[in-house]
Amino acid sequence: MTREEKSIAIEDLTAQLAGTNIIYVSDISGLNAETTSNLRRACFKAGIKLEVVKNTLLAKAMEASANDYGDLPSVLTGNSAIFISDVANAPGKIIKDFRKKSAKPLLKGAYINSEIYIGDDQLDALATIKSKEELLGELIGLLQSPAQRIISALQNKFAGEEAATEEA
Repeated sequence: MTREEKSIAIEDLTAQLAGTNIIYVSDISGLNAETTSNLRRACFKAGIKLEVVKNTLLAKAMEASANDYGDLPSVLTGNSAIFISDVANAPGKIIKDFRKKSAKPLLKGAYINSEIYIGDDQLDALATIKSKEELLGELIGLLQSPAQRIISALQNKFAGEEAATEEA
């Protein structure tokens, strides 16, 4: 790779990092072609971009980015692949699902909404993070619940008054 090609690759990676707040870094080395293809297919269906990257180029892109990746560049050893997603828990769920059948992919680290997660032991926590949509749904449900109780109580009261009026 020439210096110019490396520069272009770093710019592309920096642009990709700037466009998201959710990045998982994993090790997918040792996966056979069929398993890798299945992983890519699952990522595509979930709206996740999976890309194998050179560690030095990714580290330089992280340096050039406006985001603070903290200690995340320290995990960039060996083979690395990045999962870029709009849903915080989606890559974690896919990695966890694939780990039922094989030892890889291994989670090296993740950057989710300015939070840094380092190590494969964080996978369970990352897979269970609630998405923005799930949190909004819960919040709306909580906000609607008191209003529904009031409406129900008023309807029961009016129904009881109507029944009493009809009896009289």
